[in-house]
Order: sequence, then C-alpha cells, then structure tokens
Amino acid sequence: MKPFSRILVANRGEIALRIIRACRELGIETVVVYSEADRGAGYLDLADDKICIGPAASAHSYLDISKIIAAAEISNVEAIHPGYGFLSESPQFAEICQSCNIQFIGPTVENIRQLGDKAAARELAKKVGVPVVPGSPGVIADEQEALVVAREIGFPVLVKAVAGGGGRGMRVARDESSFGQAFQAAGSEAEIAFKNSDVYIEKYIEKPRHIEIQVMADSYGSVIHLGERDCSLQRRHQKLLEESPSPAVDDDLRGRMGKCAIDLTVAADYRGAGTIEFLLDPDGSFYFIEMNTRIQVEHPVTEMVTGIDLVQEQIRVAGGAPLRYRQEDVRIQGHCIECRINAEDPSNGFAPSPGKIGEFRVPGGMGVRFDSHVYSGYTVPSTYDSLLGKLIVHRESREEAIGTMRRALDEFVIEGVHTTIPFYREVLKHFHFVKGNLDTGFIEEYLIDS
Repeated sequence: MKPFSRILVANRGEIALRIIRACRELGIETVVVYSEADRGAGYLDLADDKICIGPAASAHSYLDISKIIAAAEISNVEAIHPGYGFLSESPQFAEICQSCNIQFIGPTVENIRQLGDKAAARELAKKVGVPVVPGSPGVIADEQEALVVAREIGFPVLVKAVAGGGGRGMRVARDESSFGQAFQAAGSEAEIAFKNSDVYIEKYIEKPRHIEIQVMADSYGSVIHLGERDCSLQRRHQKLLEESPSPAVDDDLRGRMGKCAIDLTVAADYRGAGTIEFLLDPDGSFYFIEMNTRIQVEHPVTEMVTGIDLVQEQIRVAGGAPLRYRQEDVRIQGHCIECRINAEDPSNGFAPSPGKIGEFRVPGGMGVRFDSHVYSGYTVPSTYDSLLGKLIVHRESREEAIGTMRRALDEFVIEGVHTTIPFYREVLKHFHFVKGNLDTGFIEEYLIDS
C-alpha cells in the first residue's frame, strides 16, 4: 500500500528529480515547485504538476515558506519532501507543515530543533555515552570566556557555529594569538549564513577522517544503521568525494560506531533518515561531531552498497509504515565511490562556472550511475550551488571501483562550463588515495595550494 497519493517536492535540481523518480516507482503523484531560474528545467516535465513560486533568489522562492505552503494547499498534496539544503532542516517549516495538516517527510519538529543545535546534540551524545570531542559545555558568547576554555582544552581548537552546516561558521585557532580573530570570524560568518552568531569550542583533531553513519528509524521504536561513508576528501569543509566502506573501518569499528549512532538516534526519539557524523582519529578513537536531520547529498553511496532505496524508505516511514529491514538484514556488499561533479574551475580556486552546457556525454557501463538533472543545452544558473550531478560507481572491490571511476571520468564530456572532472582524475591516480591513506586535509596537502 502506498503511503501517500500526492507529494510536493520542495527543492530543485538532482534531488528534486531523485524524489520524483522514487515517488513514481511507488505510484505516488508529484507536484514540483520551481523558481523563474529553473523554468525550463527538463525534470519538471516528469512531475504530474509544476508550480512557479517566485524569482531566482532563494529567499523569494525555495526558502519562502508561505509560497511553498500555498503551492501545497492549492495542489491538494498530503505531504512535502524537502530534499536536502533549503528548508530541509528548518523546524519552523516542519512546524508550519504540521499545523496545515501536511506531512513533513523528515524527522519531527522536536528532532530538528534538538539535533540542529550542535551544542544540544553534543550534550545528548554525552548523556548516552557516545564519545565527543573535548570542548565547551555549550554556547560561549564571550571571547575571554572562550579563551579560558580553549586554554583548558589545549590548542589547536575549532571555533564552530551552533547552527547550520556546509563548513560555514568554522575557524581553526592554532594558538592564543590567532584565537580572537577565529572567534570573531566564525561568529560573523554564522550570523550572515544562519542568522545565529552562537558558537562553541572543540579540540581540533589533527589529520582525522570524516566518517558518517547512515541511520533510519520508524515511528515504532525500530532503528537501524546502514554502515558508514568515508567523506574525508573535502576542501574547506565541503565534501567532494565519498566512498563506502571506508578503507579505515573494519567490522569491529563499524559495529562500535554503528551502536553509538543507534544509541543517539534512540535517545533522541528520532524518526526518518539521519546521518551521524564522526571524526576518526589516526589512533583509532572516534568522536561525535553532529547529526544531520535530512537525506544527504551522498546517500546513493549507501544505497549502492546496501541495495536499500533510502528515499523510498523515507517516504514509507513518514507515511506511518514500519521499517522493512532489521539490522541483521543490512549487508555491505562491494565498494562504492561517488564524485560530486560541480560547475567549478579547479584551476581558478574552484570558482563557480555558470553557463550553457554544450556537448554532454555521460559515461556508462557496468556499475556506473549518474544522478543529475542537467543535459545538453541546460543553462547552469549562478543563483544556486554548483552541483551538476553525482558520478557513482559500484564494484566488487575498492581497486575495481577506482579503475571504473577512472574510466568513467575519462569518458565524461561536459562542454560550455568548467567542471571538477579534471580534478577528480588527479585525485583517483594519487598514490595516497589509491592506498587509502586519507584525512580531511588530503586535498590541501597534496593537490592544491589554497
């Protein structure tokens, strides 16, 4: 039995297309909203209905709650899927959906509020015995007080925004002389990005891996984890390449991290898809950093190694169905690598490269998947993020996955805009990547100067 008859997709681009496809397979009608900048996008035609909600600027379209709710009400939908980004982690949006008797496909309002506050999430983690990075007990508004905490923890420290994500509102202070500037810069950036300048202090872990655990929970108390994704290849805290399983995680460590993720999910009385993010120290210790209360950009990596459609499971759970899987049903099979293909110029500091796509030739073959909304003739707008799509390969071993990804990148042709494809070719042939010797500073250390 399908959980809903009609769903509104409150997002754009590849994630909107991903949700539309999931709904069609479930026999659910979709309504997709779009801005003037996306009016000609091809994926709109795959929905049953489409509604323009305003000009290109996100604040007047994809972030305008009143317009999205109005679109939902006039199109007679039962639920809204927010995707990732935009309003996906807005407790206000989830609450308004609830008040309008529209199901928000995601966690509860309380989940989003509690876990969206990184300081509160940290305290919950500590309460249930999940290891956390040493840091301040909560928000610190006063620079002098923050400096005292930093001295107690020991430099280097990370000044980190309570709200938001995407690497914004984060600054490393390696000593006392740089602390004041880091404290002010993190708060200012957080205020601009999230309208919340609150920050807290954490010990800065040198050369960690970024490991995240995918969880799924229903309304009946059942929680499972679906293994890990290694997201260590980042630039300025922005993920570029993800893989699963992690070269650094064995069965024992996976079990311990998975248990911590489940314990935290249960303690939060969480519902839906979520991601628990950890830092993995070179000595094998791991520390909770935050929980993302939405589907992740990199969710296909988990789908490929588990065979579980996370978006469809999200929709089913939101509709009141119990999880279809138990923990013992989850099997990690093969190896998956995902490259985020962005319209950016790696030779120019990864500057955005909007424009009209000319020739567009997508790779194929065994184990190759490309999730994207773009095509030849598509105009990449300057208004939104630069993601063109996600190139995903899944093979029996990591060695085979690397070989297939190299071949796929060589086949890939996108003309008219600069892309990150040449950059990934360099990554995939680098000695330390091939050997699995990675940490979050890999790209800055080995491949770029800035």
